[in-house]
Amino acid sequence: MDKRKTERIDALVRLVPSGKVASYGQIAGYIPGVTPRMVGYAMAGSGARSDLPWHRILNAKGSISGHAGAAEQRRLLEEEGVRFNNRERLDWALYGWSGPDHISLLELGLDPEDAFGD
Repeated sequence: MDKRKTERIDALVRLVPSGKVASYGQIAGYIPGVTPRMVGYAMAGSGARSDLPWHRILNAKGSISGHAGAAEQRRLLEEEGVRFNNRERLDWALYGWSGPDHISLLELGLDPEDAFGD
């Protein structure tokens, strides 16, 4: 994946506030040419970017995908007040991020009209 796409993914992830979460697909939907899988790869390689709240990005089911950092991800989310149900999923209505505003997208060099386009 090219550096510019990774930078845009990181910039969007940094906008997700504490106590809120976004899905891989939600982040991908704002960046032309980016897929949810690409967002997942970017989050998996985020160790060198310590300021990145990677733990706030979950799968579309509202659960933590199986990976080496899953326990740490859950711990960080619970520290922020995010709670999971007995099916290990969260309530998107309570914890889902509504997304960036148009100005934030423009500042990232993204066209709000292109968000979630085909």
